[in-house]
Amino acid sequence: MNGARYHIGHLRIDVVSDGYFLQDAGAVFGLVPRELWEPLVGQPDARNRIPMALNCLLVRGDGRTVLIDTGVGNKIDPARREKLYPGDYGHLLDGLAALGVRPTDVDIVVNTHLHFDHCGWNTAKVHGAAIPTFPNARYYIQRGEWEAATHPNERTRATYLPDNLLPLAESGRLELVEGEHQITGAIRFLPAPGHTQDHAAVVIAAGGETAVYLGDLVQHVAQLERTAWVSAFDVLPLVSMDTKKRIVRQALSSGGLLLSPHIPYPGAGRLREANGRPTWVPVGPEMP
Repeated sequence: MNGARYHIGHLRIDVVSDGYFLQDAGAVFGLVPRELWEPLVGQPDARNRIPMALNCLLVRGDGRTVLIDTGVGNKIDPARREKLYPGDYGHLLDGLAALGVRPTDVDIVVNTHLHFDHCGWNTAKVHGAAIPTFPNARYYIQRGEWEAATHPNERTRATYLPDNLLPLAESGRLELVEGEHQITGAIRFLPAPGHTQDHAAVVIAAGGETAVYLGDLVQHVAQLERTAWVSAFDVLPLVSMDTKKRIVRQALSSGGLLLSPHIPYPGAGRLREANGRPTWVPVGPEMP
């Protein structure tokens, strides 16, 4: 599933899918009872799982080719895949190739955070060893997120996978930054803590237009429309709620485009006020 294209000013944004994976619905909605979330989500499968999209962004313009988040990738072994990370994924490079983009063409990779489903194609295995997938790219990551990922605790160990991370430092391609950092003239990190302490959204701004790639601020539209609904995966749930309120307020004020990794492809929309609540309005892709 690919082909969705948008423009922010002179910048072209392609939403490139790595596929999808299945996630436990109870974990996605945390303390929210099933009788509240199921009418909005639909019935989960027999193992209480719902599909999560894996939408990555390719941003081109100003002589730059920038990739934002890299999906799950293809390095997870089959046994672990079936038990912990079921789904159909690993398609990002095929999607890039369909757009005429080779791994060597990518100048910058930006990770909102380093959970397995956002940085899997940071690296690929060649002759049994993981190496950077995009050999000419600088990889931009929040310093605090890097520290959390490379020093995980009992709770976070399963989602921070060393093969996605350590080869970046070994290759010298790593750019660790802090806070609201300008990555290019049009792309910047926007701190959005809660899911992890140093989780960041990514703002794309050009020609008086703005888009925000939300990372894991939410995993479902219902969580944008109900700011108190936070995921069990959020390590700082009250901070996550406050961050969401701030970004929702800004999105309602600006009317800017929002892009989500996990809302079904292409995961693009705007927020409008309706019946006293922020309401997600999907935005379809531009016609070719």
